[in-house]
Amino acid sequence: MMDVPRASVEYLGMAMRRFGPADYVVFVSMLLVCAMIGVYYGFCTGKLSEADYLMGGRNMQTFPVAMSLIASFISGITLLGTPTEVYVYGIQYVYIVGGVLAMGITMGSAYLPVFHDLQLTSTYEYLEKRFNKHVRLFGSFLFSLALVTWLPIVIYVPALAFNQVTGVNVHIITPAVCIVCIFYTCVGGLKAVVWTDVVQTLIMFGAMVFVIIKGTIDVGGLRVVWERNYESGRIEAPIWDLNPATRHTVWVLVIGGFVHWLQGSAMNQYQLQRYLALPTLKGAKNALWLFVMGASSFIFLCSYSGMLVFATYYKCDPLTTKLAVAKDQLLPLLVMDTLKDLPGVPGLFVAGVFSAALSSMSTGLNSMAAVVLEDFYKTWFSHKLSPRQTDILMKTVVVVVGTVCVGLVFVVEKLGAVLQMSMSLSGITHGASLGIFSMGLFLPWVNSKGALAGGVACLGFMSWVCLGTQAAIAAGDINFQTKPVSVEGCTYDFVTPAPAVINSTMEPHKDEVFALYRMSYLWYTLLGTMVSMSVALIASVFTNPTDPASLDPRLLSPVIRRFLPKKNVKQQDVDMALLSGYKP
Repeated sequence: MMDVPRASVEYLGMAMRRFGPADYVVFVSMLLVCAMIGVYYGFCTGKLSEADYLMGGRNMQTFPVAMSLIASFISGITLLGTPTEVYVYGIQYVYIVGGVLAMGITMGSAYLPVFHDLQLTSTYEYLEKRFNKHVRLFGSFLFSLALVTWLPIVIYVPALAFNQVTGVNVHIITPAVCIVCIFYTCVGGLKAVVWTDVVQTLIMFGAMVFVIIKGTIDVGGLRVVWERNYESGRIEAPIWDLNPATRHTVWVLVIGGFVHWLQGSAMNQYQLQRYLALPTLKGAKNALWLFVMGASSFIFLCSYSGMLVFATYYKCDPLTTKLAVAKDQLLPLLVMDTLKDLPGVPGLFVAGVFSAALSSMSTGLNSMAAVVLEDFYKTWFSHKLSPRQTDILMKTVVVVVGTVCVGLVFVVEKLGAVLQMSMSLSGITHGASLGIFSMGLFLPWVNSKGALAGGVACLGFMSWVCLGTQAAIAAGDINFQTKPVSVEGCTYDFVTPAPAVINSTMEPHKDEVFALYRMSYLWYTLLGTMVSMSVALIASVFTNPTDPASLDPRLLSPVIRRFLPKKNVKQQDVDMALLSGYKP
């Protein structure tokens, strides 16, 4: 116990939960604005066609689409998980921005031109054009599996923030807020999703900037924040270690991060659907670079907020004292500690975190409606739906998938830190997904049998690696070196933990753990992609590989089109007609 306790940690925790009337007004106002946008596009702009509901009529504007891309990708996982990452492990993670920049260059030159020129509604239409409908179904299945495992994590994170500042149980606030998201996504379609994302992006940015400015002033300025983090070893030069088991190095963050972000941006339905809603490829590329700049800015802001959290609690670690029950409650704790006397500001912060989650959820639900309609129904059922039946099907998908994801929050709650868990679970499907699209774009010899073989092999292999890794972490067989913390300056009562816990710098891993289980989680997508493409190429060689001359050049990346045999003009016209849906 501390020598001069002023209050118990339980009492202090209760006292810091001062979410007053003004905060609730700000928070509820955000939800009402989102709901009204859905009402406007659902009931006040005329009846929505299928193209309007899913693609915004393909006449969206660049800036709102770019804001929507930022909002959906920068989820609550980033807003709360990144500060936790910096607080616990240091600033190495910020170097992933190099991977984000590499993703923008690669996607804009090698991936986006293909998908935009084909004018797809579902990204997975490409797989049927390049291979067959079985590969298309497999790709759609991978997307559905990844979405259903990702969205519950996205929903759970802001519920933690709300719990920290109000004490309201996560399983009460989660369904209440998600009902609003499901509503405006269901009735308003893509335009409602995009414009609510614009509002939510501004709220996210404003909330983070305000917290950072106020918190920095309170601790004594930028110099104090820098010094305290530097002295604790959190500010450090890039690590150039070539060992793949090292959790974060420049190689892991730039190369592994590049492939991870490429999968999330270049062929995922929930991202590409917005690019394809723009009328021109130039507009899509402009949106891409606005997204890269916006996403990178948020990474820097969130990383700095992690430094700010440590600078504030550098002599009294709230994780050790249990003032913050979960790691992902560190930033909400800072907000309530420094902004509790400013009515409405904590409400603005929580609204920002929930905005990040709602934008990701709404985008995912709208994308899922497109996948179910285009890839599952239209591919396998010949009966053509009427406009009313199509509308009912799409809205039913939004409601059902949204409800399932809310229910899965109970599972997420038991699984631990969200940032690494999200990366680990996504590694199961992301490598197979990126591999299937990349083999279609870059390996003209791969046939449909090879594509399926590569995808299935990757799914099985990465399930073994990722689940085995999570089991080893849960069992305590794998631990990662953390930065030192202190409780010497605490001014409240708490139960002192065992000495080994304080200032713990545990061994990065135990050598007896299987090598692939010790691999950094950011290598998962790259490893899975390499496995799927390698197996696909080998399988295709033994099952009548595709003749590159038989492929329409538009199905291949511009990077390799120049190397293909030239076709005569007549044959190119036939291929373009077939791709456009003409049946002789």
